[in-house]
Amino acid sequence: MPGVGPKTAQRLALHILKRSEAEVQELARALIEAKKQVGLCQVCFHLSAEPVCEICRNTNRDNNTICVVADSRDVIALEKTREYRGKYHVLGGVISPMEGIGPDQLHIHQLLQRVTRKEKEIKEVILAISPSVEGETTTLYVGQLLKPFTRVTRIAFGLPMGGELEYADEVTLARALEGRRELN
Repeated sequence: MPGVGPKTAQRLALHILKRSEAEVQELARALIEAKKQVGLCQVCFHLSAEPVCEICRNTNRDNNTICVVADSRDVIALEKTREYRGKYHVLGGVISPMEGIGPDQLHIHQLLQRVTRKEKEIKEVILAISPSVEGETTTLYVGQLLKPFTRVTRIAFGLPMGGELEYADEVTLARALEGRRELN
């Protein structure tokens, strides 16, 4: 599993093996039930148990700003800062030709539709994609697509190249949002 190293995986496996069969079956049922109930928001593609996620349904959020992230872990990390009050758009990954992931495999077309359909309403799109080579490629590609329609900014990073948003602390992420700048 991503993010689980060999030692943690071993500890988890040993823990499960020590449990009774009934406990293991209950864990398996819970995982299957979670998989059945959780899907993607029809608007922003964040994880949701409803057709439209809680963030997209929230009328107190700023409808004029969309923060674009690679995946739902980034939404969770940004929400922990309690600094951003707009809406999100989850791409579902980053452009990575080495892994066979191009723009067509991501939710870029849907983002472009959201922005162009509500062109006067969307005042800013914030690109908050981790600064890896693939992340930079995705940021530049998406930024160029959106520039004719709205203001496009990117968050400032207090992260090293190759760092991941989900591992950044709340203060670093909050300052990155505050320090965002125009995409050149």
